[in-house]
Amino acid sequence: MSEWYNVVVIGAGPGGYVAAIRAAQLGLKTACVEANGYEGGLGGTCLNWGCIPAKALLESAALAQTLKSQGAEFGVRPVDVEYDMSAAVDRSRAISEKLSGGIGYLFKKNGVESVFGHGRLTAERDVVVDPTEPGGESRVLDARHVIIATGAVMKTLPGFELDGEKVIGSREALELRELPERLLVVGAGHVGVEFADVFNAFGVDVTVVEALDTLVPLEDPEIGKTLARSFKKRGMEVRTGTMVKALERDSSPMVLTVESSKGEERIETDLVLMAVGRQPVTEGLGLEEAGVQVADGFISIDEYCRTSAETVYAVGDVAGQPMLAHKGSHEGIVAAEDIADANPHPMRYDNIPSVGYCHPEIASIGLSEPAAAEAGHDVKVGKFPLGAHGRALTAGHNEGFIKIVADAKYGEILGVHMIGHNVSELIAEAGVARMLEATLDEVAAHAHAHPSMAEAVMEAALVTLGRAIHV
Repeated sequence: MSEWYNVVVIGAGPGGYVAAIRAAQLGLKTACVEANGYEGGLGGTCLNWGCIPAKALLESAALAQTLKSQGAEFGVRPVDVEYDMSAAVDRSRAISEKLSGGIGYLFKKNGVESVFGHGRLTAERDVVVDPTEPGGESRVLDARHVIIATGAVMKTLPGFELDGEKVIGSREALELRELPERLLVVGAGHVGVEFADVFNAFGVDVTVVEALDTLVPLEDPEIGKTLARSFKKRGMEVRTGTMVKALERDSSPMVLTVESSKGEERIETDLVLMAVGRQPVTEGLGLEEAGVQVADGFISIDEYCRTSAETVYAVGDVAGQPMLAHKGSHEGIVAAEDIADANPHPMRYDNIPSVGYCHPEIASIGLSEPAAAEAGHDVKVGKFPLGAHGRALTAGHNEGFIKIVADAKYGEILGVHMIGHNVSELIAEAGVARMLEATLDEVAAHAHAHPSMAEAVMEAALVTLGRAIHV
């Protein structure tokens, strides 16, 4: 016997659970299938083993770093301060568990049925849910529409396979209670630099190795260079333009061989954290049988998240770059509204913010300066340094800048790039401005609250216009 639904969502991460809730709000009978556990699996990697617990640890790291380096300057002289990583991990896990339970509540509130097991498509594009525990029975869900939201998993490099003890990934790092003396992070994307930040703040000797020329290499090059200076100032070793070659994991300490323009070098470490990206989860989903096309490992979709198979949608990491939780959530809304004929705005992939929560924080949206020039724009650039910014100085965090890349003719905002205190909260202004096609003049014309970090966006617009006030 099959059970009938308007929408069946496979995966309860940020893309899937949002899609399920929105579909139910629009009057569609909806089920959400989740393979990882029972109620505790809701929220996917982001909520349980990614974004949320990592940001909780970063808040602990920020406090630890402030006490260590700035307490006396602020008039707060710490005495006999203890740094307890286990307590920080406990706090992060409690937050994740609270939010995961909250999704269960939201499902019940909105009438979404939770179905636990491994979901896969049939040739008829129904969903079979196989049990993840021995002895269970499969269920068949008769799905008028399916939204695939199976996310992604960590990947590593040959010779650097994760063993959970000497070579770990982000999931193991989130539960690391006993800290090593030395940690080597391979990969300096957002995940790599965030964990480097956390463990450095708690007293670990951290080395970051990145194959490309700058930290956070997908960001504007100036961002990576500024972050590297900040990390080095904190005592971290930064190796960019450096390839990892081999790991002697049976030696004590372990020895990592790396290669750069200076030749080969051997680095001793107690623990290796691999942060070289993620790969989409597409195996075992029945995609070929259902006629769902895959390109470069990702499910191919259009601007409404429709796949090549009629009635099948895909959202989130499994549907391509950028692999960001907020992108997946927004895709989930677009997919659900398209299924319900609610006329959603199509996805705008050129206006998705990117944020790294290391300290200083990094955030960007739109084109970098090199990309804008390559696209043929007559570019003008303005950069406002936070060293001249009142609110940043009062916060004791005046590293960094706000940089605006604009079209010289009309003042169109092509991209905004930030590094500094709380810039994760500032990038939304740039995104809304770009969505509404606001110009530099319009951003500068709005009287921003003083003193606030947001003023730095206005100041950067003024610099770009050639009308700088405070620099």
